Amino acid sequence: MSETNRPRHIGRSIGALLAGFVAVVILLATIYRTIFGIAGCYLTARLAPDRPMQHALAGGVIGLVLSTVGAAVTWNMGPAFGPHWYPLALIATALPCAWGGGKLREMQLRARPAL
Repeated sequence: MSETNRPRHIGRSIGALLAGFVAVVILLATIYRTIFGIAGCYLTARLAPDRPMQHALAGGVIGLVLSTVGAAVTWNMGPAFGPHWYPLALIATALPCAWGGGKLREMQLRARPAL
């Protein structure tokens, strides 16, 4: 069996490593915020006197508005406020997280036996 030697592509190797590290940072930053967002909206739905999904989505709308305002206010304030993708990710995930938290509560209510 003959082994063929491929030319080394150092640039592509470095690019692959950087892409992996960037993906880890982005995933870690968005995953923990997504988990916290779902948990917060679940808590809202859990404590709601009725209509848990509407309460969770109302919390998501508030999160969406606050995230949008925060992104607009801090957009050009420099690196102290982090990269631009982060507030955009918060905006993009606000309503899906709210829906997820409300859905968890609805599933929990459906699983309860009727009294």
